[in-house]
Amino acid sequence: MFFEAERLNFFRPLNGKRRELVVACLRTLYDSLHGPSADYSQNLSRDNLKDLLAPTVQVLINDIAADSVFDEGELSGLDNADDQQLTNALIRALLKDGWLETFGDRAGLVTAYRFTRAGKLFAEALWSLDRLRSRSRQRNVRSCRNALEAARKNIDAYDLVDAYDYAEKIISDLSEGVDYFQELVRRLMSEASNTPWEEFIAFLDRFEKEFKKQLTADNVERHRQAIRDSLNRLRNLESDKFNAFESQLQDIAVWANQERADTAIFDWLLDRIEDRVEVACTAKHPELIKAMNTYMRRAASIVQQALMLQGGQSRQAYSRAIAQTAALEGEAQTLFLERLGTDIAACEIRLLDPAAFKLRSASQRRKALTVTALPKVSREARLQAAMQRSEAAAFTLSNQDVVDYIRRELRLQQRSIRLSSLPIETASDVLQAMQMVEAVRSSRDETLKATKLRGRLHNAYYTGSDYQIEFNHDADSNPA
Repeated sequence: MFFEAERLNFFRPLNGKRRELVVACLRTLYDSLHGPSADYSQNLSRDNLKDLLAPTVQVLINDIAADSVFDEGELSGLDNADDQQLTNALIRALLKDGWLETFGDRAGLVTAYRFTRAGKLFAEALWSLDRLRSRSRQRNVRSCRNALEAARKNIDAYDLVDAYDYAEKIISDLSEGVDYFQELVRRLMSEASNTPWEEFIAFLDRFEKEFKKQLTADNVERHRQAIRDSLNRLRNLESDKFNAFESQLQDIAVWANQERADTAIFDWLLDRIEDRVEVACTAKHPELIKAMNTYMRRAASIVQQALMLQGGQSRQAYSRAIAQTAALEGEAQTLFLERLGTDIAACEIRLLDPAAFKLRSASQRRKALTVTALPKVSREARLQAAMQRSEAAAFTLSNQDVVDYIRRELRLQQRSIRLSSLPIETASDVLQAMQMVEAVRSSRDETLKATKLRGRLHNAYYTGSDYQIEFNHDADSNPA
């Protein structure tokens, strides 16, 4: 469990009136220990830790939230403390609540400080939120494709697990993009009175650096077929390579045992990778495009309204001149009109010819479609339809289940299988044998092939052509 004895009050430093100071210090500390410019040559002693946090504390020592909750931790009662006292109290609070831990530095013979595992994970999240523009563009789609190719060539289970991780991150990348555009739309509508130039420029900057690549070079649709081909080749591996993969995965992917049910870890990982990529292509990627289009339409509408209002303000001068003229009388009105005429004398006015405009003829309306009332379905008709569906489902097998069964038999026997050699003992066996050739030929992964033999198949239930079913090794020769 996360909330063990040493982390019962883990979030207490973030729940006090000094929370902004705590977050800023955690970001500074993480950047120093694990950021791009981190110095790994020496450990962080207490004096170095105080020197590192002191500038941040000096800047934010007076920034206290007025409506914050009462703090009962190490930072309570330090409203009038100096920066040194507050820095020491902050270090004690982070140690006590499980953000930091101490360890012996044998080289320097001193006590050094570092993040706990939980502290490092949460500090990294806080640090990343403040560095959105410094993130590298996402390449998880190509990384997944390359990891699958490496797994097939090297027979290395670590590459396969890496491909699984990359496939999971594809969904998170697209979901993050969707959330980003939805947040832009919410802020756009809440601040519609101000033209969102700054946010729109920030969006264009991020689009150029990140979304442009994600929609072109790293487009999941572009690499979808290549990932499918790699998965098909992996499913078509020989038995010895399959066993080598499975043996490695039993050691490094024990976490998969909770979800894989009765299937092999190797097959489960391949199915999960394919499922993640398909979901990304069919659901998340269109959702990202839709969210982007929604934001662009809303932003364009608000900008257009702003331009129209700006143009209307320039035309208000004529309305004010007319109103002012109407308010004046006699000599004052004459003088005002003379001055106004002198000012607009340089303007050129042209009138449009009314003959140039022709009204279009009104289009004919479509006749309304008549809607007939639906007949009422009786209870007997519903019962009969339910019985028919149940009878049809009782004699229906999934093609994917049949393919999985024959793939397991091929790996177990390590040779091709004749349809006539399969056991026929139950009704499911009979249906499976009758449907097997159709399931193999309609399988989208094309890892199996069925060859018709000259002999005939005869059993107590049906008579038909006999087939030989084996792995389709020709699929490895097809280009990706």
